[in-house]
Amino acid sequence: MSSPQSASAGKRQRIILFGSYAPSLINFRGPLIAALIARGHEVFALAPDIDEGIAAQLKALGAEPVDVPLRRASLDPRAARRSSRELERRFAELRPDVVIAYTITPVVLAASAARAVGARFIPLITGLGYAFLGGFHPKRLLIRLAAILMYRRAFAKADMAFFQNEDDRRDFRRMRALPGGLRTAIVNGSGVDLARFPAQPVPDAIVFLMIARFLKDKGVREYGAAAARLKREFPHARFQLAGWLDQSPDAIGREELDAMIAAGVEDLGKLDDVRPALGGCSVYVLPSYREGTPRSVLEAMAVGRAIVTTDAPGCRETVQPEVNGMLVPPRDAEPLAAAMRRFIEQPELARNMGAESRRIVEEKYDVHKVNAAIIAEGGL
Repeated sequence: MSSPQSASAGKRQRIILFGSYAPSLINFRGPLIAALIARGHEVFALAPDIDEGIAAQLKALGAEPVDVPLRRASLDPRAARRSSRELERRFAELRPDVVIAYTITPVVLAASAARAVGARFIPLITGLGYAFLGGFHPKRLLIRLAAILMYRRAFAKADMAFFQNEDDRRDFRRMRALPGGLRTAIVNGSGVDLARFPAQPVPDAIVFLMIARFLKDKGVREYGAAAARLKREFPHARFQLAGWLDQSPDAIGREELDAMIAAGVEDLGKLDDVRPALGGCSVYVLPSYREGTPRSVLEAMAVGRAIVTTDAPGCRETVQPEVNGMLVPPRDAEPLAAAMRRFIEQPELARNMGAESRRIVEEKYDVHKVNAAIIAEGGL
């Protein structure tokens, strides 16, 4: 079994970084790519649908962009086998020493392909996703079962694995997805670039902000319900929502979003740059049911914003209750509204807790510290 001591740390390696969404290679993994290249490694950035803009940014970092097809039915065993064979051919051309995969489809597909070319395989679990967020609908249960079986096969071929919170690692053990001897490590999310997200003054106006895909499991419904209730009570308070309608089976629809807007929620749409919106809010809200470690919360903390989020896996790690924010139960708009009301009635809380958010993010979530941990633990 590989370890940082036994791996070829310090030697030039050919490293594949494989994700399911091309922009994430820049937005979430750009600093890691830069850190690996700075150490002398050759990095290949793989994802489907890499457009010219993303390719140019990857090349500017020094990485080689590689567009790879991912079949939509990747959790279907037959489709997964076909995709895995396609990856084996591509991996054979690239001859990697290490393959790092994140999000479920790349993780379950890359394992066999990495083993076939003799590369070390390192999955990075950034959350459990739709299949594991509760509910007993037959379709969701079938997807969950398929995902567990494929995770077991993938992790059987892993050399080590990263998780972003202890809840996810514990659940993988409970699902018997982790082989008994597999070495694992916890990293503090994807980190945040503190230079790109500097602290900004907290405005005097009471402005709440949520940024997310418009999915039920992100807590969009609860945010809308809490905002509608508080808007009636405090007309001067503002409630902003940024994101986009999604094709996921868990997505909210246009009519539901329109109803939230009619009740007082301001729809900011999909933002290419979230920093102006973060700077314009006084409190950041994410009532998600489960995350790996929510990047939007880390960015809000870096800007110096108080946080209201859920006492749920991945979310709870970002908040020290009554220090930099408040934790509320997931799936319940009433305690969410109560927590938000405190900031309206005691506006000084936003400034005091926001300063604590910046302190915590500097200590724990600085992207350079997170990447240094990945490099050290992964023997890169």
